[in-house]
Amino acid sequence: MLILGSVVISILSVLALFSINLFIGGVPFWYILILALIIGVGTYLIFNILIERFITHRIRVLYRSIRKGKFGKNGEDTFKLREDPISNAEQETKRWTEERIAEISKLKEQEEFRREFLGNLAHELKTPVFSIQGYILTLLDGGLEDESINRNFLERASKATDRMTGILEDLDQIAKMEADKIQLDYSSFNIKTLVEDIFDDLEMKAKKKNISFIFAKDFRDVFVYADKIKIGQVVTNLLANSISYGKENGTTSVRFYEMDGIITIEVSDNGLGIAQEDIPRLFERFYRVEKSRNRHAGGSGLGLAIVKHIIEAHRQTINVRSTVNVGSTFTFSLDKAKKN
Repeated sequence: MLILGSVVISILSVLALFSINLFIGGVPFWYILILALIIGVGTYLIFNILIERFITHRIRVLYRSIRKGKFGKNGEDTFKLREDPISNAEQETKRWTEERIAEISKLKEQEEFRREFLGNLAHELKTPVFSIQGYILTLLDGGLEDESINRNFLERASKATDRMTGILEDLDQIAKMEADKIQLDYSSFNIKTLVEDIFDDLEMKAKKKNISFIFAKDFRDVFVYADKIKIGQVVTNLLANSISYGKENGTTSVRFYEMDGIITIEVSDNGLGIAQEDIPRLFERFYRVEKSRNRHAGGSGLGLAIVKHIIEAHRQTINVRSTVNVGSTFTFSLDKAKKN
């Protein structure tokens, strides 16, 4: 642009000097050409110096500010202003603006999640606290002397306390997992046997809704390499969820797949199912897929969040697919145990 501008000024200078010479006369034409060339070169040098000192320098300072002074391998500035300072500055400013917009959007999303989490936490804790408060006030108002209600109310208050303690313990566990403060105790174990033991543990709870626990087929022993206690917690949470949100006389089945040293475990039910818009947020803390049944189904609302953290701590993944009124399938993977 500077060269083009200098050429234009030189041509205009030739025309201007030639016009003046028509009136004055006596000036050789080649003098006019040399003078016009000197004016063009001088214009180029002057503007180049001005741009370098006053424009390019300021753009470079602005660039280093918004890009935090990024440099190449040898320490040179990666922003080549001399080639096209205005265009480069425009591109870098646009890129910086897009990055800041994305960052602000992410911060707003995180802030929304934080507010929702705090609201859900307050709601979860408020229910048992108010229950305990109600039972204590009743006892203080004379119920303590009434043997027909004092033990009953104390037992209810104890259950509410246990619920609140469970929520706090789950939150503490999630916080430690997020801070990578929980060490996994890896060992080889038969996950089929583990699932059978959990079937037995949850049998009474399942019978209340006449839900059956089955294996999808007659599997042989399936050995994995993982933290047995933590994986037991994962399976327990998934099976308990299938009971809580399952239909009367329903079925929950467990299936195993093996591929390339990975064991995939599926827990499927034919229960209420989950709407597609809820699936992306299903593993968030306290997230409820249906507010109308958010309390009577039980649980702290942290089970699936804990499950996700445990599986990810094993450097594996967990996924879910579901259809409303058809059922849900949770799938997670573990490393296969190596043969001795």
